[in-house]
Amino acid sequence: MSSTVADLIVETLKNAGVQRVYGLPGDSLNGFTDALRRDGNLAWEHVRHEEAAAFAAAGEAAVTGELAVCAGSCGPGNLHLINGLFDANRSRVPVLAIAAQIPSVEIGGNYFQETHPQELFRECSVYCEMAGIPGQFPRILNIAIRSAIEKRGVAVLVIPGDVLVENFEKKGPAATIRPSGTVQRPGDAELDAAAEALNRDDRVTILAGAGCQGAHDEVVEIAGVLQAPVVHALRGKEFVEYENPYDVGMTGLLGFSSGYRAMEHCDTLLMLGTDFPYRQFYPSDATVLQVDRRGEQIGRRTNVDIPLVGTVKDTIQALLPRLTPKSDSSHLERSLKHYKKARKGLDELADNDRNRTPMHPQFVAKAIDELASEDAVFLADVGTLSVWAARYLHMNGKRRLVGSFNHGSMANALPQAIGVQASNRSRQVITLSGDGGLAMLLGDLLTLKQLNLPVKLVVFNNGALAFVELEMKAAGFVTYGTDLEDPNIAAVAQAIGLHAQRVEHPDELEGAIRAALEHDGPALIEAMVARQELSMPPTITLDQVKGFTLFATRTILSGRGDELIDLGETNLARRVFS
Repeated sequence: MSSTVADLIVETLKNAGVQRVYGLPGDSLNGFTDALRRDGNLAWEHVRHEEAAAFAAAGEAAVTGELAVCAGSCGPGNLHLINGLFDANRSRVPVLAIAAQIPSVEIGGNYFQETHPQELFRECSVYCEMAGIPGQFPRILNIAIRSAIEKRGVAVLVIPGDVLVENFEKKGPAATIRPSGTVQRPGDAELDAAAEALNRDDRVTILAGAGCQGAHDEVVEIAGVLQAPVVHALRGKEFVEYENPYDVGMTGLLGFSSGYRAMEHCDTLLMLGTDFPYRQFYPSDATVLQVDRRGEQIGRRTNVDIPLVGTVKDTIQALLPRLTPKSDSSHLERSLKHYKKARKGLDELADNDRNRTPMHPQFVAKAIDELASEDAVFLADVGTLSVWAARYLHMNGKRRLVGSFNHGSMANALPQAIGVQASNRSRQVITLSGDGGLAMLLGDLLTLKQLNLPVKLVVFNNGALAFVELEMKAAGFVTYGTDLEDPNIAAVAQAIGLHAQRVEHPDELEGAIRAALEHDGPALIEAMVARQELSMPPTITLDQVKGFTLFATRTILSGRGDELIDLGETNLARRVFS
């Protein structure tokens, strides 16, 4: 039976459970998009920028766990995918990118729009190859899909446009490639060594990350046996925070003091499925055990005494029978007491004076949390929006929190929301967007309207790249180049055809959010929030104190002392400068 290479790709994608492809059309991609048109079963989700296509695929893969697909035409078309693919690969979600190439006969001659995608995409993928002749299919296609699924990362398939439309003889139905079920745990010797260390020391703290997905009950059970406080990294929040009597909050630059102290004061640190990157937050003198299914990841951030290669769920199940339940709960009780105090302080910062404008961003984040549905998916832009999401959005086992938490790219929330919503149009999808982040891919508001995706965007408009300003202040620099001269973003959204409202007064916020959530199409709320709002890390270093002092001195000498007055209005600022 004769068919084109593009037809085979479409059939194989359907067999792998793929239901849609994100991208922009282009001449080198025409063979593939035409195959989609003729087949009629895979949706072509037409975005306005290829970066949005890659982020959308990453968002879909993050919430479904299934393979998602994006595509770009030759040269600039597929190069625009690269930032979103970096995010997907670092977040370890399965994405296949189809990167069309110039005509085969022209490769190597500096042809119009010529690049070498198989070289450019190699750093952001687990598999990246060019298929230059039809005879390479279906084998190379199957390898790419299986690599993305099993390695949980990005596979890039580079295909010249002329190859997509070439015929070849099929020798049977396309392969069906789905994830394989496995059990992965350390060997008995490693488990015995881990149990000996955990049984020996009284003050054990658990640091839990995204690798705890699907292992919530096991994490809670081992925390109870060890009487161990559970600290979570940002990507672990949605999997371990809820229904967990041992949770003491988050650590790291976006966390707060109780998580930091629970790690600082432990004798033994048990790391579960986390690649938490900030070395300054690890304990300086503790026995460290690390569980990760990827052995090469172990020990990258801090010295590890006992490496345990396996999934969190399988490893804990094998480890529990070897543990002796602890009776001393003093370390846990101190950590929980500290968490209660820290949580109270954070909640107080979210109380907004009804006459105060612009509003506290914490007040807006708390309102979103209270009004969102029980199974909402939240997408947070990087910077201060990730801080407010981490501190004020409550997880319950049904809600999801997705962001560019490893790659740290601006402009992630809107395009990731496109992928999440496209994969489930009935689920509530809410972004916490910055005015700077939204502006980067502002054109994809048009995508929401064109595809009629009922995403709800809450834009925290503070007229600045606020987190960059905070970094400048901490390093002693006078803020410069961070101003944003925004239009009325709600009016822009209205012109596009979205339901939109600008909120300047706190009394208007709840009604505006409710109206947006009840609207049956895409909606945007533009919340005018305070620019000078400090998001304090769990601990303040001497270098940061020196940096803020230097910033204050330079700011006064440059004639911009009003910034210090604005900072002085917040409780957080008084903690810094006192």
